[in-house]
Amino acid sequence: MQLFDNHDPYPFRERGLDQAAEAYIVDKAESISAREPLRIVLHLPGREIDSQAAAHLGEAIASHFRERADAEQRALRKLFRDGRRSLAIGLVVLGVCLLGGSLVESYPGYRSPKLIAEGLMIFGWVANWRPMEIFLYDWWPIVRQRNIYRRLADAHVLVQPAQ
Repeated sequence: MQLFDNHDPYPFRERGLDQAAEAYIVDKAESISAREPLRIVLHLPGREIDSQAAAHLGEAIASHFRERADAEQRALRKLFRDGRRSLAIGLVVLGVCLLGGSLVESYPGYRSPKLIAEGLMIFGWVANWRPMEIFLYDWWPIVRQRNIYRRLADAHVLVQPAQ
């Protein structure tokens, strides 16, 4: 029972793992090659090994990590949705800046048209910084975490008596 969050009101099989226990399991899983299947070995006192809770530990742990993988998948979808929205806004800003820059360069009344046009072009590209950051870099850690949770959800859970 120390594996599970005592404040979680759900029944045993749907209860979340304790944060410290989850962090320990995830940390150990990250150090194992993705090509190797994972196995979680739990050592229980002899009097608890035949309990109803011990019989469902594997199912409860798999359920917890499936839920965490699903949460990471939802976070990834939200990040890409935000990225698409940011990209649409950034491209509109870039188009307006490029158009404004070409208008300023062609207008003879300005004293420094090239400087203003270059400034608008830089501003337009900076407006696309965040979408490019999302699509190039931000999604990798979420996918990595999701994949670890999926591997842990598929891990074989072995319950052994403590020695």
